[in-house]
Amino acid sequence: MRSTLAATAGILTGILLIRERRRRQAAERFAAASLEALLNAIDANDADTGAHVRRVAAYALVLADAAQLDEHERKVVERVALFHDIGKIHEALFDIIHEDTHLTPAERRAIATHPRRGAAVLAPLTPFYPELAEGVLSHHERWDGTGYPNCLRGPAIPLAARIVTLADTYDAVTHNRRYRSGRGVASAAQVIASGRGTQFDPSLVDLMLLPPVFDCIVAQERAFRRKPRTNHEDRRRGNRESFTPDVTFRWRNEVREPPSRDREIQRSR
Repeated sequence: MRSTLAATAGILTGILLIRERRRRQAAERFAAASLEALLNAIDANDADTGAHVRRVAAYALVLADAAQLDEHERKVVERVALFHDIGKIHEALFDIIHEDTHLTPAERRAIATHPRRGAAVLAPLTPFYPELAEGVLSHHERWDGTGYPNCLRGPAIPLAARIVTLADTYDAVTHNRRYRSGRGVASAAQVIASGRGTQFDPSLVDLMLLPPVFDCIVAQERAFRRKPRTNHEDRRRGNRESFTPDVTFRWRNEVREPPSRDREIQRSR
């Protein structure tokens, strides 16, 4: 009798564990689908910002690999990089960002709200990606404590944010903005070196400027410049050839086309 009860209890426990695992997996797939949808929204709302965050993610991953981060930390860096500017697609900031002139002080103050806006967008996903919103919130903090929005200093700034701000700066220097032309990689290296210990984590600056690491980042940038721009329609159809890096949170491996109207009619017959 006892053995029968024990066996039954074991079976019930196994069933409950399987159900819990399936529930957790479904929730994780939903969270990954939400991230993918948000990334697609960035692409659809502003192709320039979509291209920018993907370049920043590629450079940040080079630095993450050089820092020998583990796989979890690497994924955190990737996600923070890909979503660091999601707050800029807010309607209150869109027109300001797309102006062709230098920003006024009032406009700069408005733009400075984008880390908080981005963190608020991502906050519901915190149970699945606990470091994401905080990393996005902190990507404009400075090593010397004079950044925003919380004036964090030194190691208090999340590591992913410290890496992303370096990659973001490299991309800002080397690529065109509406009100200025991009500069060369030598200028980017000079800007990064000049911010060592003030804007940037000095150890990460030293690592980034090592020739093998910096050369790899430059190679990534040149690869981006060689690739033809993929329009949103191509992306909707699943053409992800120009997506570098490939996102690791995708909820499925490929985007399947919905069945055509003709097929639906045939099935209904």
